[in-house]
Formats: sequence, structure tokens, C-alpha cells
Amino acid sequence: MTGSHPSALTAAIGATIVGQHDVVESLALGLIAEGHILLEGPPGVAKTLACRALAIALDGTFKRIQFTPDLLPSDIVGTRIFDQRESAFQTVLGPIFANVVLADEINRAPAKVQSALLEAMQERQVTIGPASHPLPEPFVVMATMNPLDAEGTYALPVAQMDRFLMKVEVGYPSSDEELTILERFAVARTVPQARVCSLADVAAWREGARAVHLDAKVRRYIVGIVEASRHADGIAVRGDDGTLLAASAAIDYGASPRATLALANLARARAFLDGRDFVLPDDVRGLAAAVLRHRIGFNYRLAASGVAADRVIAALVAAVPAP
Repeated sequence: MTGSHPSALTAAIGATIVGQHDVVESLALGLIAEGHILLEGPPGVAKTLACRALAIALDGTFKRIQFTPDLLPSDIVGTRIFDQRESAFQTVLGPIFANVVLADEINRAPAKVQSALLEAMQERQVTIGPASHPLPEPFVVMATMNPLDAEGTYALPVAQMDRFLMKVEVGYPSSDEELTILERFAVARTVPQARVCSLADVAAWREGARAVHLDAKVRRYIVGIVEASRHADGIAVRGDDGTLLAASAAIDYGASPRATLALANLARARAFLDGRDFVLPDDVRGLAAAVLRHRIGFNYRLAASGVAADRVIAALVAAVPAP
């Protein structure tokens, strides 16, 4: 099993998930680039199934956490309990201690629960009582959100959103894909492919992605795109009704330096997945929306204009000369 290519992983996920090629590729890219993935889409579009299919295909540990309003931080990271027989406190580790953690409907838990994830997502460790406990390697959080049902949900903190490597929008399948879904799941029983790659394979993929060459011109291109989100003066987007919307008027704050690192790491992962040892500007352009859409603070003017956030991001990218 050692020595397999990431394409074996995407093929295993694709054998379960119908269509959603961008989602499947994004899950693999996030795993290679050592980042966490946020999937947002309406119910029933296989967000949870895609995460489960990846976890099953990976020969590692998998835990699912269903986020609810009554969830406590200790339900995620663990807690300390007093053992009367030993007259000492014992540490009970929570479900966060896994290679792949599925945070289902992550926006249904309050802020105190979200804060429990911050240390885990950034530092790859959690603190329980006086001691810090390292998380297993690899460690990736795959979270899902439903944008259609706002009742009983909480806005994710900006600091937590920034810790997601990318945000992937999951849409409805085409009519042909939906027919395939019907045949695959209603007529037959589809079982996800298990253990097509090992943890050693993931470590090798990550090492290979870090070795991909990132030219100085491409590095400046990445920095220029992120800086454009903070200084969008002179950049305009045309709405569906023909009116122009100034990008600077629709943005309250731009992306952080973490977005620069995320874009570089994902571009390297994309090149590695495609079998190249160098990054192309097209790699950066193709990933910019997934990296920036949850890191840019758009205000009410964007919603009032009817312009999609990705269209603004496309305008920001187009305003930066490519090498």
C-alpha cells in the first residue's frame, strides 16, 4: 500500500461520490497541504459522505462530532475525572484525537465550543488541565455547514474561519449525475473503498509537495492577490443589472497573511497532484476563491448589489498582473 499516488485516494472517493469533482480534489489538496477544509452547501449534496469516504479510504482513525447547541468544549477535547480508587485525576481524551475529524454542522455550536477547536486546528495540540497533548499526525478537520437554515446557528468567529485552509462550496448535481446517484444508492448498495492509502503515503505526499518549486515571481503574484483584498481601490465589479460596484466599498477587511501561506501551500499541492515539480500562475488563480472567500469581510453592500462574492474575488485576481 505504501507508495501510492494521491490519484488513488481521489479515485476511491470518486467511486462513492457522484460528480463533485472540485470537492473530491479539494479534500485531497487539503490533506496534502496540511490544512483544514470547510464544506458549505445545502442538505443532501454529500458533504458528510465525502468526508467519510476520505476517512475510510485513508488507513487512519476517524471521528465524527455532531455539533449541537448543548455541546460542551470537554465533549470535543476531553476532560479530567477523579478516580477514587487511585485518588488521582485521570485524563480522558475526546474525539478530537483522530487523523480525520468530521465536524458536522459546525455552526450549530456556540462560541465557547468553537474556541475549543482553535488550539487544535493551529497548534495540533490541545490543553486539558495543566498538560498539553499532541494530536496524531496527520490531523485534519473537515467541517460542514448548511447555508440555507439560519435558525439555531451561530456565526463562526473570524479567527476560526481564518484557520480553515479553504472553503469549498458544494452545489447540486446535474440531472445526469442525480440519475447516477439514484442508481448507485437506491438500486444497489455502494460501500466506500477502504484503506487505499496509508499514513506513510500522506507523509510522503506532503514531503513531495513541500519540494515543489515556487518561483519568486509566483510568490510575488500570491502576495499581490492577497494584498489586493486589503487595498481594492480602483477595482470594480459589474452586477447583473449592469451597475458597477466598487470592490473597496463591499469589503470591510481583507485576508490575513495566513491566506498567503494557504495559497502557496495549496498551489504546491495542486502541482504535486498534477505531477509537476513547479507551480504555475494558473494553480494560484484556480485556488484563489477557495482560499479567500471565507477570509475577506464582505459587508451588506455586496448582498444589496446581488453580486456574488466569487465575482469580486475574480476581479481582485484579474487586477494583479500574472507573471
